[in-house]
Amino acid sequence: MNAIALNARASIGFDAKLDQTVALLKQAAQDFAPVSAGEASLISQASSLGAEDMVISHLINHLGLNIGIFVLETGKLHSETLALLDRLLLTSHVKVEVFKPKAEAVVQFVAREGNQAMYKSIALRKTCCNIRKMEPLQRALAGKQAWITGLRREQSGARAVVPGIDHSDGQRAKFNPLADWTWGDVWHFIALHKIDYNPLHDQFYPSIGCAPCTRAISLGEDFRSGRWWWEDEAAKECGLHVAPSRSSLEKAPA
Repeated sequence: MNAIALNARASIGFDAKLDQTVALLKQAAQDFAPVSAGEASLISQASSLGAEDMVISHLINHLGLNIGIFVLETGKLHSETLALLDRLLLTSHVKVEVFKPKAEAVVQFVAREGNQAMYKSIALRKTCCNIRKMEPLQRALAGKQAWITGLRREQSGARAVVPGIDHSDGQRAKFNPLADWTWGDVWHFIALHKIDYNPLHDQFYPSIGCAPCTRAISLGEDFRSGRWWWEDEAAKECGLHVAPSRSSLEKAPA
């Protein structure tokens, strides 16, 4: 049984949710339109190529919105994820940018800590995430005033509070157009519009990151239990979607 057959169940009120999502994406495109004609928009979608992000990329393309898309190619992605990226690059009408970690930083880290460093300690795993994800993310967001993610409240306890528009960063707005969608909603939409998706979802990978840090889950496990499964639940974020503390916001320049 594939992911569509297993999961595609629209929730009550899904049509209203979809209308809200479309309205939010249109608002984002309008509010962060290019300063001048011919320039890039001031907002981009951060796509992990997961099911949620493929839905958002489909909507951006289908609605003809001037919103860029970028992917962080960490150098540790599954072959299935890389194949999906290649297909997206070929089919997307919207420009898809790919950001990779700085090669020298990766080489030095692996030479110093080894290929299995992420399993040795939380600190080393987060250092790996910083090199492969956080630094490329900063480059991807340079010059942007807002970005779009596929975060949903249902994904895990750590993401239970996900507003449609998040201003907690203090630097740029984060739009979460699928915040109140269920997993069933996501797959209902994928089935309805025949959206391409990562075949790892058919193998019980609801959340897909780097290959060493992702595993399939069992029935009844949390959506993100397959990510960094050897760590304490409280540590299970790479940093991309961790809200800054109040103190850090107070110290941020105006």
